[in-house]
Amino acid sequence: MHKIITMNKSRNPFVTGAYVSDEYFCDRVEETKKLVRILTNDNHAVLISPRRMGKTGLITHCFHQKEIAGNYHTFFIDIYSTASLREFIFCLGKQIFEILKPHGQKFIDNFFSIITSLRPAFKLDAVTAAPVFDIGLGEIKEPEITLGEIFKFIQSADKACIVAIDEFQQIAKYPEKNVEALLRTHIQHCNNGIFIFAGSQRQMMQNIFFSNSRPFYQSASLLYLDVIDRDVYTEFVIKHFNASEKWISAEDIHAIYHFFEGHTWYLQSVFNELFSLTERNEICTISYIRYAIKNKLESYQPLFQGTLSLLPERQKEVLYAIAKEGKAQNITSAEFVKKHSLLSSSSVQAAIKQLTEKELVTENNKVYQVYDRFFYLWLTENYGTGYHLK
Repeated sequence: MHKIITMNKSRNPFVTGAYVSDEYFCDRVEETKKLVRILTNDNHAVLISPRRMGKTGLITHCFHQKEIAGNYHTFFIDIYSTASLREFIFCLGKQIFEILKPHGQKFIDNFFSIITSLRPAFKLDAVTAAPVFDIGLGEIKEPEITLGEIFKFIQSADKACIVAIDEFQQIAKYPEKNVEALLRTHIQHCNNGIFIFAGSQRQMMQNIFFSNSRPFYQSASLLYLDVIDRDVYTEFVIKHFNASEKWISAEDIHAIYHFFEGHTWYLQSVFNELFSLTERNEICTISYIRYAIKNKLESYQPLFQGTLSLLPERQKEVLYAIAKEGKAQNITSAEFVKKHSLLSSSSVQAAIKQLTEKELVTENNKVYQVYDRFFYLWLTENYGTGYHLK
């Protein structure tokens, strides 16, 4: 299919990036009420769901609710790519500085008066002469002291602060052994701060917050984030298509929903593409849907090829086998090994350990599947039997 796209000046309603507004946010009504209620009653929250299910959107949506907006300072940091306490401190300090800096010189002076360990590292903008958070990790010379100063600043803020930390389970991988205890101590003594601990690795998050030997044991209210209801999402899609005089059937929306198992980001990504492909007064057909998915896979192909190029052969073989199965069980059994011409049960066991650590494969109740749905489709198309939408 070849199609010339004409530019539509209206916003694409299927947002795949930063939160825009309530108008483009689908459902999560009960989850929003629950999370807002937890936070406004001065309780910490644990939010668990697979990656790209909508944790960030839900948190940002809650930050925009009238009960929170204007009454709290709100901060969001994603620590997925951090590997040490220094990097955690850098992310947290930078976010606080950047969010509150527009409040003026009084804030800046107060920030410097409290975060004294970083004062020598701050630089001035060459044009505006305003201070900028442009420091190297090596300039955080005493992480525990700096962390204490950041919490002291939160404690001194003129309004209560809500701090959301995404991929919080990452702290369990830091080389420093006392990070959980250190953070828990600071949080316990900071009555001006409320925390959201969001994570995608369910087992690790549950271990942190519900193991009685860990510092964060039962320290926060739990909220699991599941898929959006199919009929609710269908209504959302039809409403936005129809508002732009574009048309799509509920049946086709259901097909896409089930194809991606209701996973929010993949749905939004595909419908974003479909919305741009469908002209005003035109019906979105199954050929458009296939074309949209093909476009997405082609756009990610260099990334997927790069990922494969870094994997040893045995890990690739197991990855291909899981992709062919879709959802693979008993992967170390003689039957699975023979079916996919793998080396041995022990080699599969070693490979799957590495693939799950790299988050290329996920496991739930001994069922394994490729984590990234687009990667899975690309693998089946290139190394399997191909995928079938309908």
